[in-house]
Order: sequence, then structure tokens, then C-alpha cells
Amino acid sequence: MHIRQSFSSSNASTVIPISQFNRCPQISPISSVCFESNCFPRRSQSAKVLGLLKRQRNFCVENLRINGSRMTNQCVEGSNSNYNTDEFVEVGNKIADAAGQLIRQYFRQRFDILDKEDLSPVTIADRAAEEAMRSVIAQHFPTHAIFGEENGWTCNEENAEYVWVLDPIDGTKSFITGKPLFGTLIALVHKGIPIVGIIDQPILGERWIGKLGEKSTFNGKEISTRLCKSLSKAYMYTTSPHLFKGEAEEAYGRVRNKVKVPLYGCDCYAYALLASGHVDLVIESGLKPYDFMALIPVIEGAGGIITDWKGNKLSWNPSSDGHFPDFNVIAAGDAIVYQEALSLLQWK
Repeated sequence: MHIRQSFSSSNASTVIPISQFNRCPQISPISSVCFESNCFPRRSQSAKVLGLLKRQRNFCVENLRINGSRMTNQCVEGSNSNYNTDEFVEVGNKIADAAGQLIRQYFRQRFDILDKEDLSPVTIADRAAEEAMRSVIAQHFPTHAIFGEENGWTCNEENAEYVWVLDPIDGTKSFITGKPLFGTLIALVHKGIPIVGIIDQPILGERWIGKLGEKSTFNGKEISTRLCKSLSKAYMYTTSPHLFKGEAEEAYGRVRNKVKVPLYGCDCYAYALLASGHVDLVIESGLKPYDFMALIPVIEGAGGIITDWKGNKLSWNPSSDGHFPDFNVIAAGDAIVYQEALSLLQWK
């Protein structure tokens, strides 16, 4: 692992002992934890869609687009009756506040950057922010498990029902180059179901909150994705075209060539813009669970759709060695755009 100096007055790199950085503990196996989003069926089968959604547990179909129209107030019974999501969101806000306070202190300042084994960057801000987030969780919910990008898995109980999934700075490359289009991601998962998701942009003072069975909000106001009648009219984001390799690169290219405007950058911020109805489609490859878990309640609560490239629910079963596969993710604000893009992402 290597460390390089950033924002220094000198052009020379400074070598920093690895011991100055907190080492990430090993991730222990998570027992029977499966993180899921919800796949959206074909838009031309409205009656069948409703039947399927009612059979899916705890799924809210509020604001989903079918045949270009908006379905309202059709949350499946019991979608949030077993959770005190208000309490969880209250603590989630405290978690985001704690992370944001530290992140703002380091933003556009001189600091050192550590390259991980996969060559992705991490900074003292990432690790300090996650430690602050963990402290808030431990104070309010000591029996809950935590899975974070920087410090892995911790749990005081063998079979914790609740798991907080954290990414203190999603978009570290944007952060270290002074671009305020990164975000802090916070998800709370109960028995495999993401019941709370928060996307926080601490520099711009923007916060998106999603709760299972309820409308998503942006800075306290309800939001919804926008209608888009055709992929050819869609504005699409991806973090970078260099994310895609091999067949995935070819599949992405097919979609890129069909949309009205392809855009780049933003990381999780692109999904937040989709939830607020500013863009129509986000397609990415190589994501980790902490990259997308918080996005699911926010996007679905705004009437959007988020799945893998096969149209399957996003799921994750951690292994005992702490490794997990990469995920190809598609999110759309309208079912028409979703279906058209999804068909182009397929390969044999």
C-alpha cells in the first residue's frame, strides 16, 4: 500500500508510515443477511404488476410509473408497521451530522492520501468520519451491527437483526480534488430489507432520506422522479466510462448511444439527482454493497426503480473472508426508460 501527498506546496511525494492510519479490521461473516431492492416488471402489464408487488414483502408501489402514469397511495399493507423508522431516521440524521462535521473540516485542505490494495484512494477524512458515525450508532443502538467501507464488520451480538451499512465518503476522488459532488451514504437494514436510506452532501447542505413504505424527501420536502417517454429523451449519468470492462463496456455503449445526453461524474450524487427528478437514468458497474444500499429506499420512495443489470433484486451474502462480488446497477425514474435500457444491457 502506498501513500502520496495531496494539496502540498511541494511537488515531491511524502512517504507516511502506514501505522499512522487506522488499520481496517477483518470482516466477520454475516449470518443470513441478504440486502434486497425490488425488480420492476414490464410496464404493459399493470394488473399483473400490482399482483406481483402485493406478493412481495414490504414493497411500496407509491409513485411508480406504469404506462406513463403515476400510481399514488398504494403502499402495500404492513410495509412499515413493524418499524419505528422515525426514530431510526432521527439517529440517521445524527450520524450524517457527525460525519459531515469532520468532512467539512478536511474539504479542500491539505491531507495525505492512502492507496488501498485495489488502488482506490482513502483519506484520513474517510476514516475519521466513519469512526464518528460508528460512535453515534454505538451510543443509540449498541446491539446493532455495522458494516462500513473503511472498518468492515462489527457486531456485539452474534445474530443482530439490524445492520447499519456505511460509506462515509462515496466519491473520494471528487472529495480529494475539491469537487462537492460526493456523498455520505447511510443505510439501515432489518433482516435483509433496507428500511432507511440517507444520502448526505455535507458541503452543499443537501440531504435525501428514504424510509420503507413512505415518500422520500430532500431537505424535508417530498420528492419524486420524473416521467420520460423514451430512452432517446433520457439524460443518463455514470461515474466514469472507465468503470466498464469487456462485455459490460459494450453493453453500456449500447445504452449510451441511445440516450439523449450521457453525463459523467457524481457517484452517489447522480442517484440523488435521479430521485429528485433531474435526470432519468444511472448505470454503473463494479459497485460494492456500501455503494448502493442507502440508494434503494431513496430511489424507490421517490417512485424510481433500482436493480442489477439482469433486472434482479440487489442482494448480498458476505463470505467469511470479507470479500464480496462487484455489482452492476441500473436505476431509472420511469419504467419505460428502465425497460428500454435494461434490454440493451443484456449479453449472452
